[in-house]
Amino acid sequence: MDAYLERLGALSMFAECSTKELRDVARIVDELNVEEGRVLMSQGDAGQEAFVIEEGTADVVRNGELLATVGPGQYVGELALIDAGPRSATVTATSPMRLLVIGTREFSTLLDEVPGLARRVLVSTTRRLRAANEGAHQPIH
Repeated sequence: MDAYLERLGALSMFAECSTKELRDVARIVDELNVEEGRVLMSQGDAGQEAFVIEEGTADVVRNGELLATVGPGQYVGELALIDAGPRSATVTATSPMRLLVIGTREFSTLLDEVPGLARRVLVSTTRRLRAANEGAHQPIH
């Protein structure tokens, strides 16, 4: 379990969390294996979960344009954890993948139980959005 908590703590989203908070997060995470070509999320669909990539790679495409290729240690769909809004991009596995999945309902319940976690997640998500905006031609909405 300690190695698992270390992997969660290495993610920027959870980097500031205490060991107890990481244990709380670990309770709501499921593991999922997907094959190459599987669509993890489609642009415009309602967000129900976020994915943390343990192994493999995926392409992130918005309006037909490749934005990024993501891999181990990165995550996609984290905005759904906050607002369950529409997906801003389509993400498709480009290799077999092992993922950690965090559902919005479970995450929301966890934030109610561990209020300090909400601030940490919002700060790290805001930093990631700022970095993405600085590299983008137009603001992310």
